[in-house]
Amino acid sequence: MTIRLNAPAKINLCLHVLALRPDGRHVLDSLVAFLDCGEWVELRRAAKTSLQIIGPQSANLPVSANNLVLRAAGLFPAGCDTEITLHKTMPIASGIGGGSADAAATLNGMAQLWDLPLPDVTTQLDLGADVPVCMQSRPVVMQGIGEIISLLPKLPPLFACLVNPACAVSTVLIFNQLVSKANPAMDALPGDILQIPDWLAQQRNDLQAPAILAEPMVTSVLTELRAHAPIVSRMSGSGATCFALFKSLEAAQFCAQTTQAAHPNWWTASGPLLAS
Repeated sequence: MTIRLNAPAKINLCLHVLALRPDGRHVLDSLVAFLDCGEWVELRRAAKTSLQIIGPQSANLPVSANNLVLRAAGLFPAGCDTEITLHKTMPIASGIGGGSADAAATLNGMAQLWDLPLPDVTTQLDLGADVPVCMQSRPVVMQGIGEIISLLPKLPPLFACLVNPACAVSTVLIFNQLVSKANPAMDALPGDILQIPDWLAQQRNDLQAPAILAEPMVTSVLTELRAHAPIVSRMSGSGATCFALFKSLEAAQFCAQTTQAAHPNWWTASGPLLAS
C-alpha cells in the first residue's frame, strides 16, 4: 500500500505576537490559511526507513537525520519502517511552513499506513510550532505557542499569490529582533465571513518590521505585490515569503506570472486558498 498526502503552504494571514514566555517561546495569535503548491509526501512500508527528496527545490534540502520528515517518522514505534519520498516545491526557511507541512503530512501518513494513533499535540510541537496547525491544512485560528487550534467554519472565496525573493531568513533572528514582545491580539473575527477581507486589512504581522531590517528584499516583494492592488498583502510567518490576496483566480495568477517575468530568480505560486 502506498499513501500520498499533500503538504500545502501555510500562510499566516495575520500574526500577532502577544507575549514571551519564561521558557523562551512566544505566545501567538494568528489566522492561518493554506495554499496547495504541489508539495507532497509519499509513504510505503519497507524493510528499513529511508527518505528520498525530489522536486524543483530538492537540491536545497539534502537528506539528513535532522530532517523533519525523518523525525516525524521516528515518533512511531520500532518496526514501522517506511520508505518515504518527499516532493519539494517550496523554498527552505521561507515563512510558509514547508518543513512543518512535510512533517504533518508524514505524521498523518504514518498513522494511516500503520493504523496507529497520531502523536499528541505536545509531541507534535517538539517538531516545530507550526506542525499542529499544518495537521489540518484548512483555515484555522492558531493561538498559544501553536497548540491551540480553532477551526473556522469557512473563509470567503479568496485567491493568493505567494512570492519569495530567493532568500532564507532565520526565524530565531527575526523573533530576537522584535522590539515589543507584548502586542495586542487580533480583533474579534466578524460574524459575516464576507467581512473577513476588510477585517484582515486591519490586522498585522508583528514580525514583518524586524524581517525587513534583516532582509530588505521583503520590502521589494511587498512593493511588487501592492502594484497589483490586492485586497491585502503582507509577509507570512517570519518571512521572507509574502502574499497578496485577490477575489479572483485570474488576478492571483496574473500577479504571479508578471512578478515571475520581472524577477526570474524569485519563487512564485498562486491558486485558491484551501477551504476545508
